[in-house]
Amino acid sequence: MLMNALRDVHQALYLKASSKDAGPSLEVVLAKTPEEVLEAQRLRFAIFSEEYGAALGNTGIDQDVFDRYCDHLLVRNADTGEVVGTYRILPPHAAAQLKCWYSETEFFMNRIERLRKSTVEVGRSCVHPDYRNGSAIMLLWSGLAQYMKLGGYQHLIGCASVSLRDGGHQAASLFKQLEPHLAEASLQVFPKNRLPIEKLQCDVEIEPPPLVKGYLRLGAVVCGEPAWDPDFNTADFMMLLSIDKMNPRYARHFGFI
Repeated sequence: MLMNALRDVHQALYLKASSKDAGPSLEVVLAKTPEEVLEAQRLRFAIFSEEYGAALGNTGIDQDVFDRYCDHLLVRNADTGEVVGTYRILPPHAAAQLKCWYSETEFFMNRIERLRKSTVEVGRSCVHPDYRNGSAIMLLWSGLAQYMKLGGYQHLIGCASVSLRDGGHQAASLFKQLEPHLAEASLQVFPKNRLPIEKLQCDVEIEPPPLVKGYLRLGAVVCGEPAWDPDFNTADFMMLLSIDKMNPRYARHFGFI
């Protein structure tokens, strides 16, 4: 039954859209071959290494042990075939095989253990700089919605990252902005390597990153203080999105309901 459901997800997930400004035609699909996953890993390397200053070596790809357990959403330029956006998805059965979520490398997550069987974890989200007009990220969200709907999943967790190139002041200030959106205590997680917010400026002007804005519009909550990821040079904010608590307008727009 499970394998049939997963096969249905892979066969059904295909969306296509054109930019409103007459830009390139884009499509979102799930990677079906190792070569397609490699395309996503190359895009991830280029963005995380160059923009965040992540210490990824000189291999030209970003990969870890979780990749082979994940499904990989790809946004392609339908005209050139280039992968211009990606998101990786760890479904519950794969997390059970691994005996953990990726996020557990950064957070103590005992309080949301009860959600494990109905939760997908997403991560490694990125979009090529030339495609950040909104169309690519909209397709990624629509792809996630279709994936969750077809799989019957109820919750989504994932980290939204903020660069620490300024020493962490913007990340600390963003956390203060996000305090009204903190999850209730029973849904909070705790960073294993916390960002020392009390030692940083918390009044720096910062516009929430598009990914954070997207989560909040949908009705997601912030599950606690950010974790400090020294390898990627980021502060990672754990976000939780539950289908039954989503903003109905955006839930319908993206296809979650």
